[in-house]
Formats: sequence, C-alpha cells, structure tokens
Amino acid sequence: MTERILSVEGMSCGGCESAVVAAIEGIDGVTSARADHEANAVTVELDGTVSDDQLAGAISEAGYELVA
Repeated sequence: MTERILSVEGMSCGGCESAVVAAIEGIDGVTSARADHEANAVTVELDGTVSDDQLAGAISEAGYELVA
C-alpha cells in the first residue's frame, strides 16, 4: 500500500472535498482518499499502479486542478 499527498486547487467546502474524493476513489487501484479543502490537499491510498495522469484526469473531471 502506498500513500500519496496531492495538492488540489479549487476546493472551498466539504462538498468540494466529497466531489474530489468520489472522483479519485473511482479509479482502479485507489483504496481510499481523504480531502482537506483548508489545506488544498488530498491524501490517496493506493493498492496498485495509478498514474499522475489518471489522478489529474479524475480531479479535472470533478472540476478541480491537480497542482504539480
């Protein structure tokens, strides 16, 4: 199991956190995600190979932006 902390721009409330978490948890290989809009951070637990492009795409589709 691998844990990654991502910087995500655009989250401003709990609803934003839920949208980002749902998008990320829909990716095969992601076991869980926790978002914190105040820190602009998402902690992702991975149990497989997930590319940055997959994460960025899911976050973008939810209306937010992964910060490199």
